[in-house]
Amino acid sequence: MVDHVDEENVNQVVDPGKGVSGTPAGASEPPGFELPLLLFAGFRTLIDRLHAELARQGHPDLRPAHGFALQAIAASPYGSTASDIGRRLGVSKQAAGKTVDRLLALGYAERTDDPHDARRKLVRLTPHGVDALTRSAAVFDTLRAEWAARLGADRVRDLEGALRAVVPAETTFRLDATSWLGGA
Repeated sequence: MVDHVDEENVNQVVDPGKGVSGTPAGASEPPGFELPLLLFAGFRTLIDRLHAELARQGHPDLRPAHGFALQAIAASPYGSTASDIGRRLGVSKQAAGKTVDRLLALGYAERTDDPHDARRKLVRLTPHGVDALTRSAAVFDTLRAEWAARLGADRVRDLEGALRAVVPAETTFRLDATSWLGGA
């Protein structure tokens, strides 16, 4: 939606030629809104290429939300409850349960009895789920190598270091992106 003030377009996202905070268009510093958009576009590019390659390698039904859920399940070597998975993803137990049900149907996960508490069911990765995570790791290594070949290995390491410097350590490897990207 475009905001109008005095009949003037003030929405920089839809009017990139408009200066930000009084900075004239064409100034040396790009507008601030471009940084998150470029970071997201980089993320999206990597994830889209990952899933295209995973589909080619035998995982055509795997979706980005599934990847976060597989990581949440794999966080415990003994299995995870739907509540554990929900906490790790930042979603309700019910939302996590829906994603787990889909992973069960696709053969990426299985439910088992908890050997320490007969009332609880644990979710574990199947060999198909482990294969998906193993292949994902290899594809991400390949994608990173492609970025290094295009940008230079030092620039990629500098980018990673710069992001580590501005991203709070406790949020670096959070799995709950699905909670703010639209649900698991």
